[in-house]
Amino acid sequence: MKTLNVGLIGYGFMGRAHANAWSQAGHFFDLPYEPVLKVACGRQAAAVEAFARRWGFESAVTDWRELVARPDVDLVDICVPNDLHAEIAIAAAAAGKWVICEKPLALDVAQGEAMTAAVEAAGVPNLVSFNYRRIPAVTLARQLIAEGRLGRVYHYRANFLQDWTISPEVPQGGAATWRLEAAKAGSGVTGDLLAHCIDTALWLNGPIASVNALTETFVTERRHAETGELAPVEIDDACTFFCRFANGSLGNFEATRYARGHKALYTFEVNGEHASLRWDLSDLHRLAWFEHGDEGRVRGWRSVHVTDHGGQQPYMDHWWVPGLAVGYAESFVHQLADFLAAAAAGRPCGPDFRAALETQRVCAAVLASARSGRWVAVAPG
Repeated sequence: MKTLNVGLIGYGFMGRAHANAWSQAGHFFDLPYEPVLKVACGRQAAAVEAFARRWGFESAVTDWRELVARPDVDLVDICVPNDLHAEIAIAAAAAGKWVICEKPLALDVAQGEAMTAAVEAAGVPNLVSFNYRRIPAVTLARQLIAEGRLGRVYHYRANFLQDWTISPEVPQGGAATWRLEAAKAGSGVTGDLLAHCIDTALWLNGPIASVNALTETFVTERRHAETGELAPVEIDDACTFFCRFANGSLGNFEATRYARGHKALYTFEVNGEHASLRWDLSDLHRLAWFEHGDEGRVRGWRSVHVTDHGGQQPYMDHWWVPGLAVGYAESFVHQLADFLAAAAAGRPCGPDFRAALETQRVCAAVLASARSGRWVAVAPG
């Protein structure tokens, strides 16, 4: 089996999720390549060296440029703040490396377009890590919709609710709270949380044509974690938007970090002519399903436990016995297994950079609508 030497940039939350997936994928899937954890990269030498030892990387460096330039690195996996995505991805593509990038693709559409052009010009396999697509219940929802089981779709609604920034004492910037600094994140909940909701919606229900959005920043000043200086907050703490999909259905989306009691409540529901489905991250191995064609006396919402074998439910043949669930971490394993299989077959694996650019365009339209107070058309790809 041919080896694939992996260079991972970033050792925080997402760095751990990706490192775990690289470590586990070959244990559960027959991969066309043997991943080799060649080098990890991070700014703090002691921290990245400890990370490399824990996860089994052969070496550690503190300069991402050194990693990208190494001839013994085949793939660059980018798990760093959003403001670094473009420079690293473009350099990696120019060096002929395969590229996996954490979401969102970029700070803005212009960066996303440059990144997409770079990987396409280089002809390198590429992927953006919208991992929720690979949770088996979500993949099953996609299959049911694609089979036409819902009929015409009328409504799509989603929310992503958290509560970790309510205190005005939470700083902005720095290693732990860079998501609250516009220069690092690009936007707030729109690019962080709603990007997940939008990617899933585009995958399940097709393109979004136009949006009407409202954003709010509840805490307008925060101290910077590195300088200690009080500075204006320039990201959105909450966002709600309505939209019209290209297929004529209506959408309703909400994200906030001010929903006390919710740590990561991500849900979506799709209502169609013949059936409806609903999914909740807090019960991620179940898909709620309602089918109007059921016999009237037993018609109602059912909870489908997505753990069965025999090719009936996505990914589950690779795991435990039926009835035993998999979770969040396994979505990253599925992502790598799909990506490597596609690369070996010479075909793209979604969401690639071009697909993620569409999510970036929707996010841009949402923010533009919130600024103008008007409906905004999503820019064509």
